[in-house]
Order: sequence, then structure tokens, then C-alpha cells
Amino acid sequence: MTLTVCIPSSVVRETRSKRAATQKLGRIARAAVVFRVDRLVVFPDRGAEGRHGGEFVATVLEYAATPPYLRKEVWGERSELESVGVLPPLRVAGTGSGSDDSESSRQGIVTEVGPDERVRVNCGLQHPISLLVPPRMEASEGERVTVRISSREPVRARITAEPPPGFAVRRADLGTTLDWPDAGVRIGTSRHGKALSVARLGPLTERIERDGATVAFGAPERGLPEILGVETAAVADTEATVTADDSGNGADGNEANAGAENDSSDLPGGFDRWLDTIPGQGTETVRTEEALFATLACCNLR
Repeated sequence: MTLTVCIPSSVVRETRSKRAATQKLGRIARAAVVFRVDRLVVFPDRGAEGRHGGEFVATVLEYAATPPYLRKEVWGERSELESVGVLPPLRVAGTGSGSDDSESSRQGIVTEVGPDERVRVNCGLQHPISLLVPPRMEASEGERVTVRISSREPVRARITAEPPPGFAVRRADLGTTLDWPDAGVRIGTSRHGKALSVARLGPLTERIERDGATVAFGAPERGLPEILGVETAAVADTEATVTADDSGNGADGNEANAGAENDSSDLPGGFDRWLDTIPGQGTETVRTEEALFATLACCNLR
């Protein structure tokens, strides 16, 4: 199962300072880690980005996803990173960060390629360590790899083919992301979508657990329908499809007819669902980082 979250390049469009924009992106990064997001995709919302555009958003998120012991080597000094001191610690589960776990996964960076299929890797220990590259895997200088550490004294570690702990940051068009083979159920979030109810939640989370999901969000004062040029009336007019798939019963009341077979690729924006995950919201607008926590909490239920 792969969980992908898509946010627009205009996600910090309302912030006036680099510090405020960085703080907001830190909350988005925290949501991604809390709910084990695999990929955080920044898609373009050209012409609406404000002072801090897609390059800034992706850079700060990539920095946040980089373990502290690698940040100086990977990033050096960049103007986009002037306020990264306000980023919250992510403390990714399973990395051994802040714990006495004897075995953990860590992200490392290859500093030197040597003979006999061995490389030197900086993975936050006192010195870079020499490790054997697994068969059918290549590692070049500067590449990030996942290192599994089973003992620190003496050091016992190995490079694995697992993806690095935490989330990866990508920049891609939203349409391209929705077409990825592991996109799973494609969800567009909007206050104009169908309200997520108890009846819809169970079958939906079962589908997400089985196939994964791609969940897209809008920007401040600029919802996802507006970004995509989709009429809000068209977003709301999805009752038949959502009821058939997410209520647990097909349109004729036969539960066997429910499920992925009833998904419609004809919904606006290329989504399988347009959902309002905060029905009856008590504020005029919900911030993107707030919507992430609310929506991913629902998707995380089992």
C-alpha cells in the first residue's frame, strides 16, 4: 500500500514572511510523518503562489525529511532554508531516533565508492562506515540509501533495498500523479464534495488499506476545484458514484456490487472521490495543514 499526498505550490501563498511559511510547511511535514505518508507531491498552481513558490515549498519539505545528521552535508546553506530552525522535529518511527532500540533503519549518504562492491556511507555514526552493496543494487557517490543497523558496539550494519524511513518529496503535475500505477483510490478534498459519513468510512478505509490512496488538497482561499478549474456544482454532483462505492452497498442494495469496480474515471479532475472530510466545519476556511490532519486521520482508521 502506498499513500501519496498532493499539495499545491501555492500552499503558503498567504504567508508574509519566510519564517511563517517554514512553520506552516513544518506542520505539513509532521502530518506526513504522523500518518506514514510515503510521498508528498508538490504540484504546480501557477500564477497563485505568492512570495514563496513551488521551489521554496519543495526545498523546505525535502530539508525537513532529511535526517538532522545529514542536513549539513546534503544542503549546505541556501536562501530558502534561512528559517529552518522553526521546523519541528519529525522523530520518524523505527529509525531509533531518541530511543535505545538496538536495531533501526537510518538514511545514509554514499560518500565514496570503493572496490569489491563496497561503499563508504555516512549514516550519522561517529564516522562513515564501509558497507557491501547488495546484489542487483547500484550505489553512486552522493546517493541516499537505507542502512539497517543491528548493533552499534561493535558496528554491525547493512544496506537494504527498502525505501528510506519517512516520506519522499516529489514535484509533479497532479494529473501525472493520479495516473501513477500505485495511485490507489484517488481522493479530491473539498468542502463542496460529499460529506464523509460513518457509512462511507468503513468501505473506503478498507479500500485504502488494500490498494493505497492518493489524496489531493487545495490552498488558502483557493480550493482544489478552483485550482483545477472545476465547477463546484460538478464536484457536488457525485452522489450516485460515491453511494455505490463507499456506502457498503451497490446502487441496487446488493453489497456484492460495491467496491472498486464502481469507481468512475469521469469525475471532475480525474478523481475517484470528491469528499468533504470535515462536514459542518465551524470556520469559513480550513487551513491546508488542518485538512491534512483531519483527512489522514480518517484514512488511517481500520
